[in-house]
Amino acid sequence: MNLAILSKGSSNYSTGRLVEEAKAQGHEVRVINYAKCFVTLEQNNPVVHYRGEIVRGVDAIIPRISAQLTNYGSSIVRQFEMQNVFTTTSSISIVRARDKLRSMQLLAKSGVGIPKTVFARETADYEGVLEQVGGAPVIIKVARGTHGTGVVLAETRKAALAVMQAFNVEGVNFLVQEYVEESKGEDIRVFVVNGKVIASMLRKSLDGDFRANLHQGGEGVPIKLSDIERKTAQKAARAIGLTIAGVDMLRSARGPLVLEVNASPGFGIEKVTGRNVAAAIIEYTDHSARTGRRKDKVGA
Repeated sequence: MNLAILSKGSSNYSTGRLVEEAKAQGHEVRVINYAKCFVTLEQNNPVVHYRGEIVRGVDAIIPRISAQLTNYGSSIVRQFEMQNVFTTTSSISIVRARDKLRSMQLLAKSGVGIPKTVFARETADYEGVLEQVGGAPVIIKVARGTHGTGVVLAETRKAALAVMQAFNVEGVNFLVQEYVEESKGEDIRVFVVNGKVIASMLRKSLDGDFRANLHQGGEGVPIKLSDIERKTAQKAARAIGLTIAGVDMLRSARGPLVLEVNASPGFGIEKVTGRNVAAAIIEYTDHSARTGRRKDKVGA
């Protein structure tokens, strides 16, 4: 199989692992910096250009699109889709996952447990927003963000009002979520490939931060999921239309609550759990490229 990994650089750990496993399984593989690609649009001839050449002969792509380049990166993925090249992550599912409101709406519609959430922009009814999520403390986050950036814990009513007012002034869409006290400083990352849980870890904050992301200095430890946690992660990935997903969830008194479903999850979980996530992705890609594309069933 001729495989292309769409990534901003092979020096990235996750990209490097995919290259390593693809070669180990006997595939031809190249890394394409999608940010440096451009496309030509004309009738019945979708073309991708990279480094002065037309990209040809690709059997499958594995997109690793950064949050900052979601729109451009998903457009490049879409161009490959127009060529009927198999992609492990569809362009529409990348966009869904990166839009926090859209993804939370889809999760809620699919019956996945989520923290109670309010979406707002220029409302003046800040008190009403706080009341809907049970009052302070609350989590306030911008509608687009990744690795725990753009997320604030407002511990008091006064702090929450100040943050919402600041977002209002900046014209930023934001989400206000209930604070789940029993999960303070901890969350669970589950790596799902083709509907199967490949690896899971508990992430803990080391410095008292309410965020447990490894990018924010958190520590990961292997964890065995309960049946309901496993099923929740699988259901969350399906709700967004992702066959490769990093599902982040909290343990709460009323069961697992999904915070986010990531379309390009990092492979740091390999180091924590010893599970070969990259190999599972390459195996899935090889099988799927040979047997045909899946139809996206989310419809939103």
